[in-house]
Amino acid sequence: MNLNNSLKKATDFFNKITKLLVPLVAVTLLLGIIFGPETPFVGDVYKNVANILEMLGENALLALVSILIIALYLKR
Repeated sequence: MNLNNSLKKATDFFNKITKLLVPLVAVTLLLGIIFGPETPFVGDVYKNVANILEMLGENALLALVSILIIALYLKR
């Protein structure tokens, strides 16, 4: 029982952190698009996401849309 309780607490903690960080990342990406990648802090997040998409190759947009669809499906 104690292990289940600990896992539930850890899961709840990570769910709360995720709910906090997802909108933060979305806002920083939007600000990076608006003000450019040279903006302090915002530019770092924007560049990191751009690097990740670049690593995915030519199909980065397709991969991004696929991840978005999967995330929306899992959210339901």
